[in-house]
Amino acid sequence: MASIRQQGNCFEIRECEQSRSGPRQRALARFRRILTPETLDRAAARARRPFDRQALVERARARGIPVAETRSTNDGRDLLSFLRLGGQLDPVVVDLLKGALASMDGRALPEHLAESVDWLGRSESARGQAIRGLLRTASRVARSREPLRQGPVEPFPRFNSGVESG
Repeated sequence: MASIRQQGNCFEIRECEQSRSGPRQRALARFRRILTPETLDRAAARARRPFDRQALVERARARGIPVAETRSTNDGRDLLSFLRLGGQLDPVVVDLLKGALASMDGRALPEHLAESVDWLGRSESARGQAIRGLLRTASRVARSREPLRQGPVEPFPRFNSGVESG
């Protein structure tokens, strides 16, 4: 039976196995923040004993660990990013992808999200670098302009509790 243990800022799915020196725990998979179906797949593939996914999900929820219900689509996002950056695929692979995608349901992208497509598949560091650049630019623009409004004028003088030198 597998268990979940917190190791610093990560979690590990572990299983107990008998050795000559007594029982030992072996890490099956590690994850941060959210338990995903992919993590459960990795753990199930490495498990040597019966692996109960549902019991593990229930234990994670009891401990307050968020559990993702659906699989992530990182591979699709990576492929889309690769293609949008000018990458080329083998024509046979393109035809196979068209056939596989034709049978899937899709939804139109809302118009207000159209510009965000360029960021699909980008790493967190690339997105962070871009947002820091935008914040620096906004800061420069704000410093170069006259203030739009002044702070409130205080009707009374400020009190100073320090000793005045005179």
